[in-house]
Amino acid sequence: MVRLTLDLIAKNSNLKPRKEETTLQYLKKITHINFSGKNIDAIEDLSLCKNLSVLYLYDNRISQITNLNFATNLTHLYLQNNCISCIENLRSLKNLEKLYLGSNYIAVIEGLEGLEKLRELHVENQRLPLGEKLLFDPRTLHSLADLEFLLSKLIKLWKMDLKGNPVCLKPKYRDRLILVSKSLDCLDGKEIKNMERQFLINWKASKDAKKISKKKNSKKEDSSNSYISNFETMHHIVPVYYPQVGKPKLVFFSDAQRYLANENASPESSRDDNPKIIEETRNLSLKESERL
Repeated sequence: MVRLTLDLIAKNSNLKPRKEETTLQYLKKITHINFSGKNIDAIEDLSLCKNLSVLYLYDNRISQITNLNFATNLTHLYLQNNCISCIENLRSLKNLEKLYLGSNYIAVIEGLEGLEKLRELHVENQRLPLGEKLLFDPRTLHSLADLEFLLSKLIKLWKMDLKGNPVCLKPKYRDRLILVSKSLDCLDGKEIKNMERQFLINWKASKDAKKISKKKNSKKEDSSNSYISNFETMHHIVPVYYPQVGKPKLVFFSDAQRYLANENASPESSRDDNPKIIEETRNLSLKESERL
């Protein structure tokens, strides 16, 4: 087992301390640490390296991201091709701009809260069991929807690589991510051109406008149908033929009109007479039809 310790850094650093410098002073000056391909399997306490800004630890055997809470000045973290299965302990890295986690064993993209300056996220080619898919926290939602939510929060992210992950096969994967992220300029190694983004913006605006128009028309139609239905419910329409010279004339009478026509009758008696009126009008209509 090889652990990344302060002693190991001091012995292998390209920087050589001055004669009058103590080890503590020397470690505080270090800004870049490169231990890639050194069979490192764990990160020990490196808190003395307070000015650390770039850390190269790719091609190792690291299984957990630990002991980096001190590194508030860290801007670049290279952890690709390790044995990492969980993204964790990164919340304090407020200045982190580039995060490389490709070719690990990560199943869920999580733990990126607080990384407001993150500009590049690389999680390509995760080595997952057959049938398992890369998801985005929270685990209960579909991965592409979560990815859209994540991008909306990472407002400075301009480059992201997800090649080789199942999420790339989702319908409209590229289009949806371009629309949700205004800062993204490169996705999966392919540049996002202004013409492509503008076309998608116009297409979405047109689609949304059609949806709004359709919704408005549907509301108007429902309102119109409701009015007609209410009118017919309130006024029982009865077709009546009146005999007259020339062509017979078709007239519609409602209950209200019949009541007004018979001022001496009360509404109750009018309702009682309804069957008689209907029978008389039916007979009258039949007679008129026979004449024709």
